[in-house]
Amino acid sequence: QVQLVESGGGLVQPGGSLRLSCTGSGRFLVIYTIGWYRQAPGKQREMVAIITNGGSTIYADSVKGRFTISRDNAKNTVYLQMSSLKPDDTAVYYCRTEATKPTYWGQGTQVTVSS
Repeated sequence: QVQLVESGGGLVQPGGSLRLSCTGSGRFLVIYTIGWYRQAPGKQREMVAIITNGGSTIYADSVKGRFTISRDNAKNTVYLQMSSLKPDDTAVYYCRTEATKPTYWGQGTQVTVSS
């Protein structure tokens, strides 16, 4: 059993930055590949970034060069550093385990980019 908790969301102006955290409990997060996803109102949930247990990363084209995914295994946490934020980045951001049965999701954290 894995529990994931996201934090760090909030309201930020365009061009600003936020760092989201995904902290795992129940089992050590270090053994899992973890993904960040987001869902904007009226849109499908989409992949933002993924980090493997070996540290390899994948990014959606829309966030390449602006977002960075990383992990601190000692803290059982995966981060999403978001910079140069745009209004289109407004969404609820979720983390989840990849390639597990079942898939574990966090409850999400709201990110709003607005002036």
